[in-house]
Amino acid sequence: MLHKWMLAAVTALCLAPGARADGYTYADLVKRLTDLEALAVLPKPGNTCQQASSYDRASRLDPATGRYVAWDANGDGGGVIRAEGDQLVLAEMEGPGCIWRIWSAAPGKGRVRIYLDGDPIPAVDLPFAAYFDGKHAPFVYPSLVHDAASGKNAYVPIPFQRSCKVVAERNWGLYYHFTWERFPAGTTVPTFRQVMPQADLSALRRADEYLTGRLGEDPAGPRRDEQSIERRTRVAPGAAVTVARIDGPRAVTALRVRPRLGDRKDEVMALRELVLRVTFDDAAAPAVWSPLGDFFGTAPGINHYRSLPLGMTEDGFYSFWYMPFARGATVEIVNEGKSARTLDWRITHAPLDRPVEQLGRFHAKWHRDAFLPPEPERHIEWTMLQASGAGRFCGVSLHVWNPKGGWWGEGDEMFYVDGERFPSTFGTGSEDYFGYAWCNPARFVNAFHNQPFNSGNNRGHASVNRWHVADSVPFQTSFFGSIEKYYPNDRPTLYAAVPYWYQRAGSADAYGPTPVAERIGYFEVGPLPATEVKGATEGETMVVLERTGGDTSVQDLSAFGPAWSKDKQVWWTGGRPGDRLTLTLPVRRAGRYDIKLQMTCARDYGIVQWWLDGEKLGDPQDLYSAEVVPTGELILGTRQLTAGEHRLVAEIVGANPSAVPAHMVGLDYVLLAPANAR
Repeated sequence: MLHKWMLAAVTALCLAPGARADGYTYADLVKRLTDLEALAVLPKPGNTCQQASSYDRASRLDPATGRYVAWDANGDGGGVIRAEGDQLVLAEMEGPGCIWRIWSAAPGKGRVRIYLDGDPIPAVDLPFAAYFDGKHAPFVYPSLVHDAASGKNAYVPIPFQRSCKVVAERNWGLYYHFTWERFPAGTTVPTFRQVMPQADLSALRRADEYLTGRLGEDPAGPRRDEQSIERRTRVAPGAAVTVARIDGPRAVTALRVRPRLGDRKDEVMALRELVLRVTFDDAAAPAVWSPLGDFFGTAPGINHYRSLPLGMTEDGFYSFWYMPFARGATVEIVNEGKSARTLDWRITHAPLDRPVEQLGRFHAKWHRDAFLPPEPERHIEWTMLQASGAGRFCGVSLHVWNPKGGWWGEGDEMFYVDGERFPSTFGTGSEDYFGYAWCNPARFVNAFHNQPFNSGNNRGHASVNRWHVADSVPFQTSFFGSIEKYYPNDRPTLYAAVPYWYQRAGSADAYGPTPVAERIGYFEVGPLPATEVKGATEGETMVVLERTGGDTSVQDLSAFGPAWSKDKQVWWTGGRPGDRLTLTLPVRRAGRYDIKLQMTCARDYGIVQWWLDGEKLGDPQDLYSAEVVPTGELILGTRQLTAGEHRLVAEIVGANPSAVPAHMVGLDYVLLAPANAR
C-alpha cells in the first residue's frame, strides 16, 4: 500500500525565484527565507556571509609568526569590537547587505541599537531582550522569533544599502551573534525600518504561516512539468539498487523514502548500513554519499521532526534540497548490512528555471574526523566541511556519541572562506551555533535548527542540525568550516557529520566512502545502563529528618559521567558552616559494619564532618575539586549497629581556600559492609 505522502498533492506556496536584476525588495528578501532553489545559484564575486559575535578576543592570529594564539580561549560571553564612551560596538558592516539572524543566550535589559546607512536615528532601538520576546513588531512571528532550549533566535531580515552599525548599552546581556550577508556591489536593497509597510508585514506573515504550520510540504509548491517516480525496492545484503535514472537537464526537487524496519536496534543499525548515493552527469564519484538516516538530518535511528529542507515523520523521510543536473541523475541505495531491506520511494523532478551553467551541484557527504587542521595550535578544531571551487555552504547535521556525559559542546564554529587565515565566522559555543544555549538537552524542532534527539542530559547520543538558507555561506575558491571539540576521541567523545553544500560542476570533492565498520561499531544502541552499587542505600532515597539551613533536592549527575550510583545524589545547597543535615540510615540486620560512602567533589563544595547516632565518623572531608568528580568509596569507620533506623548527620565545617564559598554537599550512597567480610 502506498503511503499518503505518495498520494497527496503538494499545496503551493508562491515564492519568487530570487532577486530582480537590479536588487531586492523587502518581500524578495523574506522569500529568501524559504527559497531552497536559490541555494543552487553559484555566487557572484563580492557576495559573502559572515558573523559578528561575542567570541573571546584572546583568540588571535599573530601577524609576526603566522601562528594561532590562545585558540581555545573560552570567555565568549562579552567580546566586543570596542567601547565608544558608555556604548559598546557589537558589529560593523558594509553594504549592500542584510542581517539574517540574531541570537543570544542571555539578552539583557540594556538597549541594542542598529544604525543603518549613516542615519543618526537608529532603525531599531530596543532592550536586547525585546528583540526576542515576541512583543515588538516586526519581531513577533513565532517561526522567525523563538526560544529553542534556552537560546533566543530572531530571523527577521534587516537590510541596509551602505552600512550597518550595532551598538549596545553595557548591561545588554551575555553572548550575541549577528549573521549577515554582503551582496555584490551594485545590488539595491531597501533600508529597514521597524515600522514597516503593510505589504512587507504581509510577506513576513506568509513566510511565518508556512514555517509554522506547513513544514513537510515543498516550499516551492508544484512546479511546471513536474514528474514523480514511485517504486518499492528490495535490496539484498551487499547489493546496490538503482532507484531512479533521470535524464536532464532537470532537478530533483523532492526525495521521499520510507524504509521498512524492525525494533529500535534494527532501525539504528539499518539506517547506518543503508547508504544513499546520488550521482550527477555520470561523474566518477557520487555527489551524495551518506548513511540513509544521517542524510535526513538526525541519528541514530528514526527521530521524528520537521524542518525546512529535511524531516522524519510517521509517513517517512523527506528532503527538499534542490538538486540540479545537466545530463542525468542516478539515485541508488546500497545495503552493507546482513539483512535484506525494503524501501518505498517517491522522487520528484522538474525542468530547470535557469541555465544549468549558473547552478552548482548539490553535495552531502558523511564523515568522521576527515581533514582535521594541520596546525598543532588548531588541534581543538573538528572539520565539518572542506571544499574547493565556487559554491555555498548550506548546513550540517551532527551526531555526537558521548557515553561518559559532561558537556560535549564547549566549542565555537569557525568558517574560513576563500583562503582566509582568520575565520570570518567565529562563534561562541557549539549549542549557540545550533541555536540553543546553556548545554540544554531538551528536544526542540524548528525550520532552520533542531535537536531531534538527546539520550538524556547530554550523556550518550545527541543529534543536532543547522540549515543555512537565507544565510548560506558563499565561496569563490574554497571553504573550510570547523567546530571546536574540547573532549578527545579517547574519552570517548566522537563526532560524525553530514555537511550539505553546492559547488561548481567539475570541482574536486575529496570525500570518499566510509566503511560500514566505522559507521556502526563505535557506539551503543540502547540506553546506557546506570552504575549501581549493590546493597547501597542511595542518598536520594534517604529521608531528611532535619535541616538547620539551606535546601535539599535530588540531582541528576548523568551529565558528569557514569561514576555515581544510579546517576543521582541528594544535594544540599545553601547551607553555611555550622549547619547540619540529618538523614535516616536504615539497617536491615544487627551487626558490625564498615561505614562506607561516596560523595561528590566540585569547586563550590564545602568541608563536611559526618556523625552517626551522635558519634563522629572519621575526619572532616574536604570536597573541593576543580572538576565535578566523585570522592570514590570512603570508609569512615566501623560500628556495631542494631536493626532499624539510625541518624546520619552531615555538618558543614568550612571550605577549602580555593573553593567558591557555596559550601555545597552531595551524598551519592552509603554502603554498610559486614566488618567480618574483610
